[in-house]
Amino acid sequence: MTTVTRFAPSPTGLLHVGNLRTAIMAWIYARKKGGQFILRIDDTDTERSKQEYIDALKEDLVWLGINWDLSFNQSDRMVKYEDAKQKLIRSGRLYPCYETEEELNLKRKNLLSRNLPPIYDRAALKLTSGERQDLEQKGIMPHWRFLLKDEDIVWQDKVRGELKFSAKYLSDPVLVRANQTLTYSLASVVDDAEYGVTDIIRGEDHISNSAVHIQLFEAMGAKVPEFSHISLLSTKEKKLSKRTGGFDVKNLRKNGILPLALLIFLSRIGTSDAVDPEKRVQDIMKDFEFYKLNKATVQYDYEELAGFNVKVIHSLRYEEVKNKLNDLGLNEVYEEFWVFIRGNIDRLEEVGLWWSVCKEDIQTEILDKELIQLAAEQLPEGELKSETWDLWINNIKSCTKKRGQELFLPMRVALTGQRKGPELRVLLPFMDKSLILKRLGVAK
Repeated sequence: MTTVTRFAPSPTGLLHVGNLRTAIMAWIYARKKGGQFILRIDDTDTERSKQEYIDALKEDLVWLGINWDLSFNQSDRMVKYEDAKQKLIRSGRLYPCYETEEELNLKRKNLLSRNLPPIYDRAALKLTSGERQDLEQKGIMPHWRFLLKDEDIVWQDKVRGELKFSAKYLSDPVLVRANQTLTYSLASVVDDAEYGVTDIIRGEDHISNSAVHIQLFEAMGAKVPEFSHISLLSTKEKKLSKRTGGFDVKNLRKNGILPLALLIFLSRIGTSDAVDPEKRVQDIMKDFEFYKLNKATVQYDYEELAGFNVKVIHSLRYEEVKNKLNDLGLNEVYEEFWVFIRGNIDRLEEVGLWWSVCKEDIQTEILDKELIQLAAEQLPEGELKSETWDLWINNIKSCTKKRGQELFLPMRVALTGQRKGPELRVLLPFMDKSLILKRLGVAK
């Protein structure tokens, strides 16, 4: 049987790392199994769902290299959901309820005051057809609840092992609101059943939903998928949210985080595998196993991600980075220069700075005019090589008593315009001699 997974974001905000981690897990598992990965847009909340968020999350996924085999919007499938609703009504599993939110709150408070679980009492099932008609004539429209069977709901979760719920401790869930809009459960189960989703991979906050969904799958005569409930991400300060700034993929991209770094980091934190900058996407897929996932909440730290991103940059081969450099307008950068510079940068954009330092007519500064004039006079003849710097600096030292920062800082600033950077002995062979002489004040 072909493995089919899905990622089902609600387009009510930007894609954030918590939601993205779920997408990565579902995508990795499908690809590892040679199966299909579906992108489902859960946009039935028409008031909060926005096209700009749909466009943004697809752009983020493409940037990360997460490709999908099929994508659809739930808003285009309302006829399907209405058919499922009518089927459940005919089978007696979906029933109308007329309590207002205020009445339901009073019932909950009453039960809690008696130390009883706040379970809906199914009072609506006792209404006669005439009583229901009278309520509707008064303008009270029903919401629709799914009638749970009074039995244990048990499944083997791929992350958490055996999970068990007793249906008598669960309220019959509302599947259709009084305004006829759908809650999450009905549309989700209809889609998962029709598209043959074999594995539902989602956050642990959906565990109780899954108990309900199992009975809903069975009521619709559909095969129940397997479930994997992964731990949620949190920080020391607060729980992650798509409405909280600082955790969304858009900002991570702006901050120079690489797709590969984000994929490795989010797929490995909270597992028994090391977060290794030398790994690649094929390694992530090969190593992925649900049993490696921790059950405890996973701490997400942006500073750790940023530090890991630097390590990934330092590990990249030229063929892995060439297209990204081209996108930055650095198509002239060649392999030897990349190998030299990669260990000296924290962001890919910094390659442009050092390319300019070595190849372009940039503005530099002379801190010690006498020293720099001497340096221009002592510059060795011929081609600039790896040994040129040592020969040059020794020539300068023989003519002056200056040492340490007093010697090296004016040289670095005059040659590069920067106060820190790669070793000058390594940098020098990549520089044009005419530019060096110009920066030292010698017209050429």
